Amino acid sequence: MIRSLLYVSFTVSLISCGSLKNGSSVNPKFLIPGHVQYTREDCYSRAIVVADSIVYTANSNGSIWQYDLRSSISTKRSTPKSGTGELRDLVRFSDGRLLAMHSGDNGLLTEVSSQVHTITDSSLWKGVFLDGFDFDENNGFMMGDPVHGRFSLFVSRDGGQTWKHTATAPEALEGEAGFAASGTTVHLRGDSTLVFVSGGKRSRLYRSEDFGQNWEAYAIPFGSGEGSGAFSLCFVDDQYLVAVGGDYTNPDSTATCVFYSSDGGKSWTEGRGMYGYRSCVICVNEVLYACGTNGIDYSTDLGKTWKAFSDERGFAMTSDGQSLYVTTPNGSFSIFPLIRN
Repeated sequence: MIRSLLYVSFTVSLISCGSLKNGSSVNPKFLIPGHVQYTREDCYSRAIVVADSIVYTANSNGSIWQYDLRSSISTKRSTPKSGTGELRDLVRFSDGRLLAMHSGDNGLLTEVSSQVHTITDSSLWKGVFLDGFDFDENNGFMMGDPVHGRFSLFVSRDGGQTWKHTATAPEALEGEAGFAASGTTVHLRGDSTLVFVSGGKRSRLYRSEDFGQNWEAYAIPFGSGEGSGAFSLCFVDDQYLVAVGGDYTNPDSTATCVFYSSDGGKSWTEGRGMYGYRSCVICVNEVLYACGTNGIDYSTDLGKTWKAFSDERGFAMTSDGQSLYVTTPNGSFSIFPLIRN
């Protein structure tokens, strides 16, 4: 049972996009009670991380910024270089190091340690559009669109310092690829289970239990189309999964945009009450949240039914267990109190 639901959001300048000087703070202007808006810039983020009361964003203009929730001070951690492309995923390691993934004609990674940032190019990713990565500290898994008919899959055992191809890579169907919408199509479970989802003419879940030696594929019943399929996957536990997506070219569609599975992705059931397009889904304290072009929704029954949470347009989400953080247009992110289930 829902005990409380407060529609209060704090919209913060995207720290992320660049007009603020390093270390500067901005006084908020209260527009309505409980809503804080800072100067907005012309960019957005598909990757957001919160750790130790600091929000990190990796942005469409290639920059990485951080925002200190305690001091309201924003700091630019990385300046984009010409031709590096849009950032689509981000991880913060326990030692404070940041690693961000660029998507474009050739995959790139940006590593930030202290105030030094290094851009890594690799022949492994030449001509590869990278879709996302996931880490369990030193172990890493990264996925990119198909090349020569097979998905581009890479693994790391040293925190992303070095990479290699997985031992095998599954074949992609014609018109099948990945989506780099929020960095949540790719998952690493423990030290050996690799999972990713695809879209396009067919949408499928791929799973390897042996770090990429062998793969199994299962269909997800999203609609067929170049812009359709699974854009985000969430693990409630090892066997219970929720996938959201739809067709990003038709966000006002009345077709469902959520499916859930209780058998590790082998079979899927259609959720109810959420339609159109969603780019990200996460689970916090047994409550699911999904965001997309036309709003944010929540589910208290593991994705079976959904209700509106906010009409805020969102790209990516994360949580520190206390609040929900959602990246929004015009160089901003919003902070919401969590649903109490």
